[in-house]
Amino acid sequence: MEDGKLTKVLEALIMSSPEPVKLDRLCRVVRGDAHRKEVRKALSSLQKELVAQGRGYRLVEIAGGYQFLTAPEYAQYVKRLKSDLGRKREHGMSRAALETLAVIAYKQPVKRADVEAIRGVTVGDIIRALIERDLVRVAGREDSLGKPLLYGTTKKFLKQFGLKSLKDLPDPAELSLD
Repeated sequence: MEDGKLTKVLEALIMSSPEPVKLDRLCRVVRGDAHRKEVRKALSSLQKELVAQGRGYRLVEIAGGYQFLTAPEYAQYVKRLKSDLGRKREHGMSRAALETLAVIAYKQPVKRADVEAIRGVTVGDIIRALIERDLVRVAGREDSLGKPLLYGTTKKFLKQFGLKSLKDLPDPAELSLD
């Protein structure tokens, strides 16, 4: 498949998906018409093209896949539109929920007791709320007395915080909770 057509096919595939599309899936859908290396090259080309043209959206590698997101300089307008349309926005998180989520993200897989020891408060209700929001999941059980549950973050967590992977979490020393 020629480069121009491949880029357009990839653009259409990603645009049609509400979730990030993994590279393997993109390669599979183009059915071997393009090798993995060609698909990566076309995606990179599309990313550069959107920036060079000053488009209102970007192709971003996020949560293990590719997705179109609003360019940061236009995000304020999108927020206004959503507000004007009266769309229900997902509620923000309390400081306690953010702190609990941060501990889980950095220490995963982690037991609730370890999160409570770090935070100094009980976190059972907060963890349940984070699980309901699909930001935290049960990642297994520890092989110790009582087999306590271990918690970790989800793909939605990566997506919501704009991370490709957990390796992209900021260094804890750089964080300010003020």
